[in-house]
Amino acid sequence: MSQLLTLPQTLPLLDNEFWWGGRNADGTLMPLGSTSLHRVCLADDLRSNQGAPFLVSSAGRYLWCDLPFTYEIADGAITLTGTTAKIQLSDGHGTLAGAFREACRGHFPASGKTPPEEFFRVPQYNTWIELTHNQTQPGILDYARALLDSGFPPGVLMIDAGWAPYWGKFGFDPARFPDPRAMVAQLKALGFRVMLWVCPFISPDSVEFRRWRDQTGWLLRDRTGKPAILEWWDGHSAHLDLTDPNAMGWLRGELRRLQSETGFDGFKFDAGDTTHFIHRPASVLQASPVELTESWARLGLEFPFNEYRACWKMGGQPLVQRLHDRTASWDENGLQSLIPNGIAQGLLGHPFICPDMVGGGEYMYFKRPDFAPDQELFIRSAQASALFPMMQFSSLPPRVLSQENLARCLAAVEIHTSYAEEIIALAHASATTGEPILRPLEWSFPHLGYHSVIDQFLLGDNLMVAPVLSPRAESRNVFIPPGLWHDDLGNTVEGPTEIETPVDLNRLPRWRRQSLARW
Repeated sequence: MSQLLTLPQTLPLLDNEFWWGGRNADGTLMPLGSTSLHRVCLADDLRSNQGAPFLVSSAGRYLWCDLPFTYEIADGAITLTGTTAKIQLSDGHGTLAGAFREACRGHFPASGKTPPEEFFRVPQYNTWIELTHNQTQPGILDYARALLDSGFPPGVLMIDAGWAPYWGKFGFDPARFPDPRAMVAQLKALGFRVMLWVCPFISPDSVEFRRWRDQTGWLLRDRTGKPAILEWWDGHSAHLDLTDPNAMGWLRGELRRLQSETGFDGFKFDAGDTTHFIHRPASVLQASPVELTESWARLGLEFPFNEYRACWKMGGQPLVQRLHDRTASWDENGLQSLIPNGIAQGLLGHPFICPDMVGGGEYMYFKRPDFAPDQELFIRSAQASALFPMMQFSSLPPRVLSQENLARCLAAVEIHTSYAEEIIALAHASATTGEPILRPLEWSFPHLGYHSVIDQFLLGDNLMVAPVLSPRAESRNVFIPPGLWHDDLGNTVEGPTEIETPVDLNRLPRWRRQSLARW
């Protein structure tokens, strides 16, 4: 049953009902239930990651609105405000999976397309943490060779920010990249696919800015009609109008030219965050912050090799969605956030997900003078990422790890590559169904009390993974759902039950479901 709600509206929560959705950066707080106090205005801040005007519950209900809205869960009810649009409430779908499938069919249907298989088959390598703003042709080639010399397989290599002389110049700085085409050819000869970081910002003292500042469109404008200068993590810049056909045609042409001239396979589309647009700079189409973010994401559909960190809607599309930069820490801002935020990504309609860089991707951590890599954290991060649909490195493992721990890190990579065909098959299935690849236990085993399990996940329906997320652990607690399960140590256990399993630093605990006997 479905009905349209006029706001404001308060809905009582059903018995044992729990909710996911809104923005995946809140994944560590999910599922939201009767004891939660949580308020989110989706129009204001997606917290540098993916968001959608969509909430889905374990009781088989979902909420969808074409526009952003505000929701608050407190005192056993969910209160909806913040939009003049009506919100669709659909119920009677039985389970979390049932409600998600119905919402997917109606609001973000699967495209039938997947990102290239290389994303799933082998690791990704991003030069950001290793080189930060010091991207150079010799440094990137040295980085790639060091990976191969240490035993890592070639994969998708992303050259991050700092390759151009200024924002808006889609050409390499010749002082640091004397021959980018030769560099790309060398990387491909080593077996890598190569991507390049791009953003929609324009330096305000550039030739491009001076050319467009007095023209209609091209740049986002302030209330006086002058180009808006927006603050972001790399300073203050103008911003392309992502709704202007001239601006987007120029950008599309620049990206195609880069591919033609240098051989890049695709692009990491960074920035595009709603936070940059909160003060509502004007665009040709008078777009809202989330609409500008969505326009940036739509560009990636034209480039099969893509990656996004900030996104609005776009569920079911063949876009690689990475988690926001995580700290190099064990807490819910770091390692402990990967699984719950990854679950939230999938339940927003994004199956093709990637955790943040192994060991953390928040570069300010690495710039601190007192920072020293935690090798145990790095290993556990690699293990936690190994059975995500994708895994990504940036810090160069042979630089930060001892030989013994480097071997452990390579073992985590081998786990990922050994499951590659299974992951790819799940990706192709998700391209048709829209279902998440990485799933909470509640998805496959509903109404059994597993809604609050946020440190285990399912890869598909039959492989369960329980990474170690705390330091110096010798064992960890694991919930075993109904059925017969065979673990990586050769043991078989029948669920439902709860066990304590040993977890030395060499182990990523995982179980294969053998049957649903006696359930």
